[in-house]
Amino acid sequence: MATRTPPPDPKVTFEHLLLKQRLLPEDKIAEAKALQATEGLRLDRAVVQLGLLEERQVLRLMSEQLHIPMMDLSEWEIAADVLQILPTKTVFRKRIVPISREGNTIRVATFDPFDLYALDDVRMMTGLNVEAVLASRDDVEKLIKTHYGLGGDTLDELSANDDDSGPVRGEAGDDLLEAAQEASVIRLVNEIIIEAVQERASDIHIEPYEHHMSIRYRIDGVLHEASVPPQMNRFQAAIISRIKILANLNIAERRIPQDGRIKFNVGGRQIDVRVSVIPMLFGEGVVMRLLDKANVLFTLTQLGMDGDTYGRFRGLIERPHGIVLVTGPTGSGKTTTLYASLNEIVGPTLKVLTVEDPVEYHLQGVNQIPVDHKVGMTFEAGLRAILRHDPDVVMIGEIRDVETARAAIQASLTGHLVLSTLHTNDAASAATRLVDMGVEPFLIASSLAGAMAQRLVRRICPKCKTSYEPDVAKLPKDFAYTPGDKLHRGEGCENCRKSGYRGRYGIYELLTVDEEIAQMIVARESAPRLIAAGRHTGLRLLREDGWDKVRKGLTTVDEVLTCTAI
Repeated sequence: MATRTPPPDPKVTFEHLLLKQRLLPEDKIAEAKALQATEGLRLDRAVVQLGLLEERQVLRLMSEQLHIPMMDLSEWEIAADVLQILPTKTVFRKRIVPISREGNTIRVATFDPFDLYALDDVRMMTGLNVEAVLASRDDVEKLIKTHYGLGGDTLDELSANDDDSGPVRGEAGDDLLEAAQEASVIRLVNEIIIEAVQERASDIHIEPYEHHMSIRYRIDGVLHEASVPPQMNRFQAAIISRIKILANLNIAERRIPQDGRIKFNVGGRQIDVRVSVIPMLFGEGVVMRLLDKANVLFTLTQLGMDGDTYGRFRGLIERPHGIVLVTGPTGSGKTTTLYASLNEIVGPTLKVLTVEDPVEYHLQGVNQIPVDHKVGMTFEAGLRAILRHDPDVVMIGEIRDVETARAAIQASLTGHLVLSTLHTNDAASAATRLVDMGVEPFLIASSLAGAMAQRLVRRICPKCKTSYEPDVAKLPKDFAYTPGDKLHRGEGCENCRKSGYRGRYGIYELLTVDEEIAQMIVARESAPRLIAAGRHTGLRLLREDGWDKVRKGLTTVDEVLTCTAI
């Protein structure tokens, strides 16, 4: 089979196909041709860059013009011996992947059929005939990462300059600073972080083991193993040293935990990365928390609040004074809800101050103060200080002790609205938790306006969402199901990494404190009694809100059961 892409019919150009199939009007084609002329692009790339057509639409046209088959590689299985036909460096540099072999012909996937030199290089290196197929850039990139590992080309470059029989790079006796500042190591660390941003990860876990190093990304609350080449382990110390340099940490100190922060710009977005390094048995473990401002500035309804809960909660945060608490375990989205709440009410007529540990995101129009325990700047000290700055609204990152709780209550009683978080399992337990801390019940009753518990459930992937009729016997008894109704789930696709989920929603349980509940708090009533009384003010349990989202096709029964209890 011929190596080179068959030349297109000179009478059938890409522009001709656009007009023939009426994909773009002439004025849009003229706009793309203007970009083509000014930036030296091919017309197909100019069309995609301007957002006039999606890449897959362009590839279909290219397939027709060049008589090259187009394939969906999302489910394609590649034999191990086929993957070894091409050197890793060639695959990464040419962005071309061998996908099958039949006799003396190798089939390769590419998203650029005009890169004839890449096809010629494959023919010369292998001595085989080459057949090209078209695939989307995303499909090709995913194949490369899946089968050749994250940063495989960079690791090959490092390995080429390193003696395989020597010690692990960056161990005692090596120059840690020199190893960490090699261009290849810098590029490798950048690739690890960029991959995490592209996959929408909230955390990167780098974990050392005796014979390998693991990299995992937390996506939608669940950890996913990244495909890592085996040689990654040999450069573990250099990689961690590079991360420590970026975070302004001591690279020579390996005996104690260290914390730092990195700022990255990825695709025009500023990403803050909080870094935690802890010594472990086989080296240092690193966890990097990615804080993307673009992913936090949501409205309360975008977070998943239904109309009734939103209306009641909005009434709480518009009060002139009182305490509003958001409760839940770590990672349940409490801080995001507080930021969304501030965005709802911030404006030129309000003075808003926050005390946070640390300040995760910068909010326009809000004065934010970081906690610094080294100099005695605690939540309590910060709160007492900012009350002298004449605030209308105060946000405290977390109430951790009785001193902070009492200071927050005094602030609310002196005419300030206080927003904060607390670690409890449900909304009613917020009051009992404050009592357990040592706060007098009458102070809680007179200051607490409301408490909202929340959890995060994964959202069904819209691209592989399907309906089904559940087995009624397997549904929890408190889920009111009408036989014949359809529920939904995700089958798993490339868009959701085969998980069936993409993104997350909040489920909420809001308790507003009225006169009856205030009296019950003074009487030290239990949380179940407070919940029963809260029903009169519109309280719905977390499970009830979760089941409502299941019936609406937003999430699944399993997700709700995972994060809630009866």
